[in-house]
Amino acid sequence: MSSIFPHGTQSLIDQALESFEPSLRIAETGVVTRVDGDVARVRGLPGLGSEELVEFDGGARGIAIDLQADEVGVVLVDAGDGLRAGTRARSGGRQLEVPVGERLLGRVIDPTGRPLDGRGPLHADDRRPVEAAPPAIMDRAPVTEPLQTGLKVVDALIPIGRGQRELIVGDRQSGKTTIAVDTILNQRGSGVACVYCAIGQRGTAVASVIESLRAGGALDYTVVVVAAGEDPVGLQYVAPYAATTIAERFMRAGRDALIVYDDLTRHARAYRELSLLLRRPPGREAYPGDVFYLHARLLERATRLRDELGGGSLTALPVVETQAQDIAAYIPTNLISITDGQVYVSPDLFHKGILPPVDVGRSVSRVGGKTQLAAYRAVAGPLRLAHAQFEELEAFSRFATRLDEQTRARIERGRRVREALKQGRHSPLTPAEQVAVLHAAGQGIFDDCPLSEIPAIERAICAGLAEACGDLCARIERGEKLDASDWQRLEALARDAVATRMARSGAARG
Repeated sequence: MSSIFPHGTQSLIDQALESFEPSLRIAETGVVTRVDGDVARVRGLPGLGSEELVEFDGGARGIAIDLQADEVGVVLVDAGDGLRAGTRARSGGRQLEVPVGERLLGRVIDPTGRPLDGRGPLHADDRRPVEAAPPAIMDRAPVTEPLQTGLKVVDALIPIGRGQRELIVGDRQSGKTTIAVDTILNQRGSGVACVYCAIGQRGTAVASVIESLRAGGALDYTVVVVAAGEDPVGLQYVAPYAATTIAERFMRAGRDALIVYDDLTRHARAYRELSLLLRRPPGREAYPGDVFYLHARLLERATRLRDELGGGSLTALPVVETQAQDIAAYIPTNLISITDGQVYVSPDLFHKGILPPVDVGRSVSRVGGKTQLAAYRAVAGPLRLAHAQFEELEAFSRFATRLDEQTRARIERGRRVREALKQGRHSPLTPAEQVAVLHAAGQGIFDDCPLSEIPAIERAICAGLAEACGDLCARIERGEKLDASDWQRLEALARDAVATRMARSGAARG
């Protein structure tokens, strides 16, 4: 009798059957006793460990985060519409895992690895647990290499290093996400792999960010992890840990990675909701007592590894929302104490049209000039001092009827420095362009220019920089120190741009 299989297939099947060895997998079974929103109570899983995965009949999954003597509190990461008392639950002794690897770049997924971009299934290199221990202290290296955001006010005055944790804090709708997205856009061509994690955001807001990344060519080196506001609260709780696991894979492979958490205020609220459903004692603002540990164990995973371990880094930009500019609220102060500095986004500056609306006086980077290029350090010190003096004098001048000439000159220069620090949305600048513009502002080259002309002069400087000072640009980006002749070349370029622009403006008025 001839085989029903094609030629050669029968022998392969026979070989597979001969080599097959059945194995047993131990799995405990329990029963759901109660379902409260996105939390299920389960009895009968005595060997279940914290953060272990629990699977229910019907396909729903959850994570055990509340272990009691007689039952377990399981947070659902899938929709539990069909879950009810009496449903069977199983544990297999493993944690919730997420796909990782280079193949995730350019994809939009949820925290469990399900694709959301309609581009078919993922073909990941590996899977890793969403929870992982942070690198040991002895495995970490000093943060010395800059992560350029492309924003003048940040790179010059609040520098961020690769491996640093820099908080972005401000009120709602004040430009926090724009700063984070601009930083991702500026990593094009730098080899930095990026992960954008949206937690509890509206679908339209997430779609807008994805479109901005796609339009700027940044989606090719970015993984977008989305736990939308309509998703289960458990999925929002898991999202930043899953995104960090994805980013850690790049760091462990020796690459530099950047992760944006947008935002951790919503993450803390999701955890508060879960804790109240689990009947945990509420503390300040109804948050549970371990809310500090919630974010500490997350942000401690961002660091720079020693060269013996590959030398990779993971830079974290967590976003936190304040109310009525109160940075002393519970969650913001927790995150400020965990991170290595903060970029404060002021709604007052936003309403005045000063964009990006970064309040330099209330922002700080605890890594500081160690990560800055040499040319930045030469420019940033005098610029920060001039900006601080200007803010004090401007506030004082509102109450004074007469000002001496020196004070008036400082105020006018400060206004031009502030104008030079302005920057449009999604328009990052190279380090050489930033240094040239800021040096010109600090040296008073813009002092005789109307404020309205400074953006056009800045564009002229940037346009002529690569053509007239190409070698100088390369030296700036390599971190070399500039001598007096180099600074004179930059000043001459700026003065030419000012003279050309002012002549055109005079001819247009004439």
